[in-house]
Amino acid sequence: MASVSGVRPQDHQPPAQAATIAAVNGDNNDEGPSVELAFAGQQPPPWWRQVTARSVATSVVLGAVLSFMSMRIGLTAGVGPSFNIVASLLGFFAVKSWTRLLARCGVASQPFTRQENVVLQTCIISCATLSFYGGFTTYLLAMTETVAKSAGGAGTGKDVYTLHTGKIIAFLSLVSFASLFCTLPLRKLMILDYKLMYPTGSAIAGIVNSFHTPAGAATAKLQVLAMSKAMAGSFMWAFFQWFYTGGSGCGFQDFPMFGIKAYKQKFYFDFSASLVGVGMICPVLINFSMLFGSIITSFIMWPTLQSKKGQWYTDPSPTNFKGINGYKVPMGIAMVLGDCLFQLGAITIRAANHFHKNRQEQKLSGASMPDDRNSDEQTSLSYDDCRRSKIFLNEGMPDHVAIAGYILFAAISTIFVPCIFPQIGYYHVVFLYTVAPILAFCNSYASGLCDWSLASVYAKLAIFIVGAWVGEASGGAIAGLAACGVMLMIIGNAAELMHDFKTGYLTLTSPLSMFISQAIGTLLGCLINPLVFMSFQKLVGKEHLGEAGSVFSAPLATAYRGLAVLSVEGIKILPKHSTKFCVAFFFVAFCLDCLTAVAKAKKWKVKKIIPNAMALAIPFLIGPNIAIDMAMGSLLLVIWKKADKKNASTLAVVVASGLICGDGLWALPSAILSIFQIEPPICMKFLSSYQTEEMQEHFLPKLATSSQ
Repeated sequence: MASVSGVRPQDHQPPAQAATIAAVNGDNNDEGPSVELAFAGQQPPPWWRQVTARSVATSVVLGAVLSFMSMRIGLTAGVGPSFNIVASLLGFFAVKSWTRLLARCGVASQPFTRQENVVLQTCIISCATLSFYGGFTTYLLAMTETVAKSAGGAGTGKDVYTLHTGKIIAFLSLVSFASLFCTLPLRKLMILDYKLMYPTGSAIAGIVNSFHTPAGAATAKLQVLAMSKAMAGSFMWAFFQWFYTGGSGCGFQDFPMFGIKAYKQKFYFDFSASLVGVGMICPVLINFSMLFGSIITSFIMWPTLQSKKGQWYTDPSPTNFKGINGYKVPMGIAMVLGDCLFQLGAITIRAANHFHKNRQEQKLSGASMPDDRNSDEQTSLSYDDCRRSKIFLNEGMPDHVAIAGYILFAAISTIFVPCIFPQIGYYHVVFLYTVAPILAFCNSYASGLCDWSLASVYAKLAIFIVGAWVGEASGGAIAGLAACGVMLMIIGNAAELMHDFKTGYLTLTSPLSMFISQAIGTLLGCLINPLVFMSFQKLVGKEHLGEAGSVFSAPLATAYRGLAVLSVEGIKILPKHSTKFCVAFFFVAFCLDCLTAVAKAKKWKVKKIIPNAMALAIPFLIGPNIAIDMAMGSLLLVIWKKADKKNASTLAVVVASGLICGDGLWALPSAILSIFQIEPPICMKFLSSYQTEEMQEHFLPKLATSSQ
């Protein structure tokens, strides 16, 4: 699973996860009593034994590692891979290894249950997801002077905000903890009454259940071994590449695989193992849609627009909104909005129809059997459902406590959020916290149906509403981005919590322990992610984090900044014909989505090759080399599945995760080498034939003379 341009498309499942969903699809239709009968002799431990000190300690380490990986990929590629499966696997491996080590030393330890595994996974993911929902690659970074200048703004005054670690921790804590209480009273309605699937939560439950059965242990060992090999190989490859980067533009990262002319358009393969791994996780259609968009923009659109310099625009800056960037970013944003508008409408209609159908069925069943309804419902439940419903209903936080908790955090946020971001008023915060529960319910319901969270769509709407409300003179850009953060965290985390409750329901994990683990993970995320972000600022430099053209260009931050600027300044700042292009590409995205929907409904064969509109928008904001890397990951996965489909389905996700982790881990020794000023010994650079002749004519004779 991966995020594309801020939307988290969880319905595109990777192979291993798709297989698991197929195995657990439906609570009682396919699996019957088989799952819980395997655990019939094991009574679930009480909730206070499910949240253990060792699980919290493991969460701190793994949460920090995955937060670092997620933030690094978000800052470079603009996508946010979901590490749910990785967290389950690494948590299982870490605690199992610890208990076995203690056993060999003769020290008794508490058995590692599937409930503790779920609590551990929930805690890790709650921490890691804040790297995205917390805005470190999106709205928070978009407030900085560097991103403001990269997006074409002046980068001064009320339109920029200096990120203070303490204030960011306070902001994250207030909003993210409020999100935990937002839809908590609806857990019974969503999971038991309407029996929403929540595919991600169901998939994780299937994996955890399999880990803790005799048959699942062997598979877990195989996956851990594959991940370890991939991680080691990726780390060594990054280490090997370092030797050839002794200068500007040196190394494998600038390998002109498709020729020098293509290289000048940034169309090259840079041998990034982490991006190849991301490509293996992302759906094939997403990756090749990005590649298709890169080809169109790099070889058709940008050369055409560059030829119009002096006629349509005069600003020479490649980053100013009054120059060529005034075409690139707005057109990308227009495609994003077109896709978001269609998805929002389609999922809202689908959720409303599903909700209405369920209400009608409940009325009919209630009218026909008013006296025996409860008894008939109980007898119709399977063995699995009886055990699961009993624990799910008997253990949990009272609804009035959840409502009081949300109101309390909303009141505190109303006071302190305007202190953190002076550009936003208390009445704006009241408005956001009033609307957020309604939108969170809609998003959680839709996510339960099709596993697609539209939190970022609602967040982008908040940018436009609050940004225009505050106005340009009063710092509307920063106010809109702050409002975006409030909506994104509340709505996104609320949907994530429902997925966790579904996982807990299918594994007999106490809802109270799930909530506590979510709270612990959120607290860790509020502390760890700002520190990780600060480490990136130290390693890369504040002035380069989000800088256009740099390795850590943060394309999503640029897009969010563009939305904020447009919300307060309007279209008057854009160059000639830019708005026409925006309208055209908005309808291109909308029509592509319509065509995709019709193709799926009619079951046309072309549905598998229609480009994804959101993925097509990515090359408007970043270079095509990232799309090439990710497409290479998809190509490797396709070849692997052709050669060995069984192993590919079992190991593809963990191998991809190992590639991501290994490449990311190299950042630490690389930083240490940089601190001690140890430079790579070799510069490997590629020159055109003309440059080679010039070097032979002018440089080599001088070098020979100086050596004599």
